[in-house]
Amino acid sequence: MKIIVPMAGRGSRLRPHTLTIPKPLIPIAGKPIVHRLVEDIAKVINQPIDEVAFIIHESFGATVEKDLLAIATKIGAKGTIYYQNEALGTGHAIMCAKDSLSGPAVIAYADTLIRADFELDATADSVIWVKQVDKPEAFGVINLNEANEIIELVEKPKEFVSDLAVIGIYYFKDIAVLKNELQAVLDNNIIHGGEYQINDGIKQMMAKGMKFVPGKVDEWMDCGNKDVTVDTNNRMLGFLHQDGENLVADDVRLDNSQIIPPCFIGEGVQLIDSVIGPNVSIGKGSHIQNSKIQNSLIQTHSHIKNAKLDNAMIGNHVNYNGEFTSVSLGDYSTME
Repeated sequence: MKIIVPMAGRGSRLRPHTLTIPKPLIPIAGKPIVHRLVEDIAKVINQPIDEVAFIIHESFGATVEKDLLAIATKIGAKGTIYYQNEALGTGHAIMCAKDSLSGPAVIAYADTLIRADFELDATADSVIWVKQVDKPEAFGVINLNEANEIIELVEKPKEFVSDLAVIGIYYFKDIAVLKNELQAVLDNNIIHGGEYQINDGIKQMMAKGMKFVPGKVDEWMDCGNKDVTVDTNNRMLGFLHQDGENLVADDVRLDNSQIIPPCFIGEGVQLIDSVIGPNVSIGKGSHIQNSKIQNSLIQTHSHIKNAKLDNAMIGNHVNYNGEFTSVSLGDYSTME
């Protein structure tokens, strides 16, 4: 089994946090989004993962590539790096990894997290993972027949088709079939929205009678912008707390301070005269003093003083001193 992870863009909707690191490497509950995504998929699939192929922009650099390869190694797989240097769509991104497109594989876009527990349908050619949503007109949805097979993909339907939204994770029994269809999309210059789309390859597979079925996830968490990323961090902390994970490092310094779970507190963090939580992630080496923080995400080596934060997202190496509340500060910012 392979996992194919397109993640070429840095993510403009999450600026300024993505100016120095790509969005998929922003930590949620202490672990990068893409790291959690790969691990969660490996758990759901419950099969040995042979390879994880990451499709990135070449500008991400050697350090990012090293971190991604380490993610693959951690689950016992070979890591491979491919480049998509032009934003030409999902179908184009997948084809940038064409040397790895053979055999059973999962494609997963690296700006979402899931919680799921189901078995793959061994009779299906493909599984498209979906989540029931309240406003299906805002999403791409699937249309099912009476046999619970997917017969159509509909993008942002004006009239009700179904309330099962496509979340951007797909399983293919043999991804080489999708590869052949996407090659035809590229060769024939089939473009929608100015880009080559994975859906055009999938639609060709459906037209040839291949069996597509839905895989329903219990939770679907987005990391598209600051507010939803903070919410995703809150929800993930809750899940991990319920699972019994220890989220507070052993060497956290706690001086006249209180931690209200669930919280992730990284190594070397100092908490002085502060109340932290619930739903707070603080990265390693950060110092918090005379502050009250809840529902917030603070990355590594930041110094926060005299703050009252709620729904805040603060990057790495930030110096923050003040009584602001809902903030979004990127790396190396200073507010005094």
